[in-house]
Amino acid sequence: MITAENKTNLLATRPHFEILDGLRGIAAVVVVIYHFMEIAITDYNKNFLSHGFLAVDFFFCLSGFVIAYAYDTRVENIGLLQFFKLRLIRLHPLVVIGSILGLLTFLFDPFSDFYSTYGFGKTALLFLTSAFLIPYSLMPERYTNLFCLNAPAWSLFWEYIANIFYILILYKLNKKVLIAFALVGAASLIYIGVKVPNGNLGGGWGGQNFWDGGARVMYSFTAGMLVYRFNWIIKNKLGFLGMIILLLIAFLFPYRDAYNWITEPIIVLFYFPFLVALGAGAALNPDSKNICKLSGEISYPLYMTHYPFVWVFLTYVAVVKPAMSTLWVIIPVSVLILIVLAYLIMRFVDIPLRKYLKTKLLP
Repeated sequence: MITAENKTNLLATRPHFEILDGLRGIAAVVVVIYHFMEIAITDYNKNFLSHGFLAVDFFFCLSGFVIAYAYDTRVENIGLLQFFKLRLIRLHPLVVIGSILGLLTFLFDPFSDFYSTYGFGKTALLFLTSAFLIPYSLMPERYTNLFCLNAPAWSLFWEYIANIFYILILYKLNKKVLIAFALVGAASLIYIGVKVPNGNLGGGWGGQNFWDGGARVMYSFTAGMLVYRFNWIIKNKLGFLGMIILLLIAFLFPYRDAYNWITEPIIVLFYFPFLVALGAGAALNPDSKNICKLSGEISYPLYMTHYPFVWVFLTYVAVVKPAMSTLWVIIPVSVLILIVLAYLIMRFVDIPLRKYLKTKLLP
């Protein structure tokens, strides 16, 4: 019989891998800078951070590891409904917050007037589909993104799909079958890399590359689970700084159209699972503990709240056509402001809201 005390223990958060938390924050900052830079420098071959989109694959791999670590041994006792409640409480408040910010910047962007084009009905539909994570690639002005108010929500859509598959299927699978799933995902990624001339693995965000997101999450999520299931935790003394350097190598690796189809699959298929294994086993200097904690806490709020302002940046660049010398000032200042904004939203909106929902929805 499960007592109230046992139920509380089942729902409690397990200890974190602190360096992995910290790396999640670093990857989130990389994503923010990448989103500004791809607007400022549209030729990926000339952009120092053109592989920044691979941070999403790192997130998926990290998520598979963390979900397996957190739930594999207790999911039977938690149950289906309780698992969905826990994941929704953790993830969905910021989905809605990001949608609200996206609506506000849609309505009040000083460099565009999309509302006069789309009107109340379509604007309301854009907001509702964004808030409920329903893909709706309406706007060609925004490259038919699946979520035109808050573009990064596409990866949350696939994260939800991965979570549903985990609780219904994946956690029950033995290692051999899980490896088979990962191999299918790997083959799909390799196919994506070679199917389009001068292509890359950066799809999944728009109507034209929707299923690429499924391939990306299928491999990386299951690869993360396999790192946990096989206990591929590599003890080392690299520390947080050493792991940051290794992670940044993946994003700063030179972008070349001619061989992306080789380099990007290598990074996603092998390097990211290796980094998760290293990060899980890296010894943390006590002086870095608070930095890792803050970095991990702010990663998801930053990821889900920055892009509405990137839309404004896009229209600003299109209308004003500022010099690169101006953008080299605007971009770092904007990134710093968005980090502060994400912290404030986390501290005063997201955390209190999740606490409230836990008291209402959980035993």
